[in-house]
Amino acid sequence: MSKSPNILVLGAGESGLGAAMLARKKGFSCLVSDSKAVASSSKDLLHNCGAELEELGHVLAQSSGPDVVVKSPGIPNENPLVQEFLKKGVPVVSEIEFAAGFSSAKLTGITGTNGKTTTTNLVYHLYKRAGLSVGMGGNVGVSFARLLAEETEPKDHYVLEVSSFQLDNTPTTRFHTGIVLNITPDHLDRYHYQFNLYADAKIKLLANQQPEDHYVFCAEDPGNLEALERNKHLLKGQPHPFGIHYQPRFSAWTESKYMYIKDKHLTLDMLISDLALPGQHNVYNSMAAAIAARVQEIGKEEIREALSDFQNIEHRMEFVLKIKGMDFINDSKATNINAAWYALDCYDGPLIWIVGGVDKGNDYEALKELVQQKVKAIICLGKDNDKIRSAFQELVPEWMETQSMDEAVRAAYYLGKSGDTVLLSPACASFDLFENYEDRGRQFKSAVRNL
Repeated sequence: MSKSPNILVLGAGESGLGAAMLARKKGFSCLVSDSKAVASSSKDLLHNCGAELEELGHVLAQSSGPDVVVKSPGIPNENPLVQEFLKKGVPVVSEIEFAAGFSSAKLTGITGTNGKTTTTNLVYHLYKRAGLSVGMGGNVGVSFARLLAEETEPKDHYVLEVSSFQLDNTPTTRFHTGIVLNITPDHLDRYHYQFNLYADAKIKLLANQQPEDHYVFCAEDPGNLEALERNKHLLKGQPHPFGIHYQPRFSAWTESKYMYIKDKHLTLDMLISDLALPGQHNVYNSMAAAIAARVQEIGKEEIREALSDFQNIEHRMEFVLKIKGMDFINDSKATNINAAWYALDCYDGPLIWIVGGVDKGNDYEALKELVQQKVKAIICLGKDNDKIRSAFQELVPEWMETQSMDEAVRAAYYLGKSGDTVLLSPACASFDLFENYEDRGRQFKSAVRNL
């Protein structure tokens, strides 16, 4: 950037606030424009950093003449205002792309349909425990741009959770280590209901790697393998597959680059039972994180110790309380079918399952076997539960319809008995009754404690 550009930020969410803070730190003029009302705390932050704000519309944005537009990941490229700027030749980038231009750190990016947040936290834990200079952000916690804006000393590494929406506008961002965990149908409404388009967006994580970089992927995930094959012309980095079973088709790669299980041990000489996180899906997450650590030349003993003492993240299969002999589990982050499948698979029955919200084109067929085996009661939590009832009403004898978290938790309490597990794993987005999945999870925990 040869001159001080005029930056337009579309959207005043976490990524937009971070982009504005970084733009102002670099001395650029910045307008933040949002079609909705902006929270007072966000207004204060923008005022303090010297950014201009427009809310409840984009009138100023249309006439601002920006040199660069930084787009919220929640705004699709098809948005008319975005299209207007693209037609004028104005670059439209994501906050990740904008921030990456101001950092010389090594980036580790984690994407996938499920397990991103857990794996991001695991990788960060491994790096930090080994003494690396590292920050964590992206789609979890604090935006990358905000990390850079607020730091007093630059970090050598950043571990970033990156969604497909964020990757849609990252034409030059280089992730020195890229992890693609799995790819199953999600957010298809954003990708014209074409799974291939969604999967290809995930692989953009690897598009700007160089031969000395590394990409880590699950060799047992069909969506992942198909997307990698379809986009193999983009792949320049060194591959590191992982899976529960060693697969001969990858024998061309040395065992040191293939993480798998033999005699109940990871190839780190670590028993699966020693992993801090339960469930087969967390074996995959732990493998991916371990490979990322090995890429940084962190020792096996340090990795084993870190994987055994890691504490799970909030809202992902989070144990809340045991009441009347019943375990209450907060899995509010399960906003799609695949994530709910992992949770149902992880816990032994009998389960009282709290499910529902904004359906994103879900196909519940994959859950039917687990539901029939383990679920004794379903509590629907959402404004429209017809699709859930249609899928499971013949498999589960007890049903309740609820419209608030307090009502759902009380219903679970009265339906349950000692030995049962009450599992909030909605398989849906939260926006019909809650601000977001965090709000949903915290309301669940509050309702459980109020029992």
